[in-house]
Amino acid sequence: MSLKSMIWNGLLVAALCFAVFLLYRIFEQYSLDQIVQSIRSIPLSSFCTALLFAAASYLCLGCFDLLAIRSLGKSLPYPKIALASFISLSLGHNIGFAGLSSGAFRYRFYSRWGLTTEDVAKIILFCGVTVGLGLITLGGLALIVNPDDAGRLLRLDPASVRIFGVLALTVPVVYAALAFFIRGKLRLWRWSFQLPRFSIAVAQVAIGTINFILVSACLHQMLSAFGDVAFFRSVTAYVLANSAILATHVPGGLGVLEATVSYAVPREASIGALIAFRCAYFFIPLALGTSLLLISEIVFRRSRGTDEEADERAEAQSA
Repeated sequence: MSLKSMIWNGLLVAALCFAVFLLYRIFEQYSLDQIVQSIRSIPLSSFCTALLFAAASYLCLGCFDLLAIRSLGKSLPYPKIALASFISLSLGHNIGFAGLSSGAFRYRFYSRWGLTTEDVAKIILFCGVTVGLGLITLGGLALIVNPDDAGRLLRLDPASVRIFGVLALTVPVVYAALAFFIRGKLRLWRWSFQLPRFSIAVAQVAIGTINFILVSACLHQMLSAFGDVAFFRSVTAYVLANSAILATHVPGGLGVLEATVSYAVPREASIGALIAFRCAYFFIPLALGTSLLLISEIVFRRSRGTDEEADERAEAQSA
């Protein structure tokens, strides 16, 4: 085993151990009866509404890929794009290292539909930038609208938090401005980055932000079952939790998400709300994505077998 593989495996084991530790600290204060009762206290209507927000988020994530493919000058039907995106991200969100893990699944689908390895790499980078823009934009809004919760977690006064919020909002503005004025490759030292068209850059910011609003709305439905929590408190909790997940790369954000949300909204973040949110946004999509992956593999194999038989018959007739 190479040194690089040993380092990556070591980091993965450390992340898993960290996740187990966080989950233990969260669950140790509850009995099984308390956990079951907490989950049962969530109204079915709230859970179903949360599922709708989760579904809308995954549809929105499909638009990330659609924009990326359009920026490459390629064309694929949206149903195909949505299928590849949903399977890739429903599995990638739970596996961890979402950019790499979802990228492997994306390549499996897009390469079959005529895209090259370079195309898929550009799609992954484009989607990563869109995620970052959405998170920064919504995070900036949350810091301005609800500075108290973020300030308590970051140990800053509200005025300082709002300043950071304004600075965060300059990022998408600068990105869109660069796309408008440069219209080509942006060179930074030894690196170069192909900027999209201005209309696509604005769409990245908008769709990226809408996606995180939808996920926050999913979380808000669960938290609201245990108290009158303002929507932007849920937004702040999720933005901070997602930032922590991206920083730690813990698979599925296990423990990290729960610990951060519990700290940001301690009263409303009951164990039932956290488990229900994870089921709605992670586990149920994972089950659906795995099923669709298996079905698609069967369909692809049968289609390939049919094509091979047709080629063999054509060769026999020509001979």
